[in-house]
Amino acid sequence: MFVADSPRTNTLPHESCRHQALLTLPAQEAHVSAARHFVADLLETWSVPESARDSAVLIVDELAANAAQYGRERMTLVLVLDHGMLHIVVRDSGTAVEHPRSDIAADEHGRGTGIVQHLAHSTEVHQSRRGREVRACLRCSA
Repeated sequence: MFVADSPRTNTLPHESCRHQALLTLPAQEAHVSAARHFVADLLETWSVPESARDSAVLIVDELAANAAQYGRERMTLVLVLDHGMLHIVVRDSGTAVEHPRSDIAADEHGRGTGIVQHLAHSTEVHQSRRGREVRACLRCSA
């Protein structure tokens, strides 16, 4: 596991402080809870309001679960808090999202993307040969 947190303070008193963090984990379901706890603790340290923290944790949970399911080697979580907006980026080394398996009940999978889109201000998905990157942006104003 690799973790980095770097606050960036601005010299002007009216500007908000910028924070960014990076977490890299194996793309395995067992590590999704570590990503979720990391985000919860980090956002509390960054003084993100509780309601935004809860939404961010749920977004990360869904995106990390997808990365663990479809990624091959590792998943990387990047968080940037800047001017009251939290940017959440989850990258994995997987190929294009596969169709749901027919042996899994429909009510057990497939809601994660809808949850993320509902909670986030905006979302983007980028697929390349090297993997997938999902971005979600969340307002975090008090």
